[in-house]
Amino acid sequence: MSETTVSSASATPLRPAASGSARGRRARVALRAAQVLLALFYGIASALPKLIAHPSAVESFDRIGWGSAGMYTIGALELAGAVALLIPVLQSVAATALSALMVGAFIVQLTVFDGQYAATPLILIVPLALIAWVRRGHNAELLRLLRPARRRA
Repeated sequence: MSETTVSSASATPLRPAASGSARGRRARVALRAAQVLLALFYGIASALPKLIAHPSAVESFDRIGWGSAGMYTIGALELAGAVALLIPVLQSVAATALSALMVGAFIVQLTVFDGQYAATPLILIVPLALIAWVRRGHNAELLRLLRPARRRA
């Protein structure tokens, strides 16, 4: 679905109906703000401690049994997801990938940490799923970019 919505028969795909345009704009701004906040969270609050080997992250990953390799891998995935959330063609895929990472985090929280912070990954999945769904139109563009160009005879 495109960024514009058609809410009446008289509206064209290039010009949305006047009644839905302000609401649609507010929704796009709110969604973009959520993407920026999530990108900041994943980049600074979540990935950075892992990538700089903060003692709390080291302790957590040692407890899981993944050590520094697992810590740096998860940190790199979170940082890549944070950056990709801000790139239009990648935002739906990034939100999907970060959601999958949060499913894993939820399972680890339940099994290793006795569910102490198990709600956090579930809460983060909600806006990520919304972003993945709303921005899914970019997936076709991403596929076009990834497919090799066909040679003309």
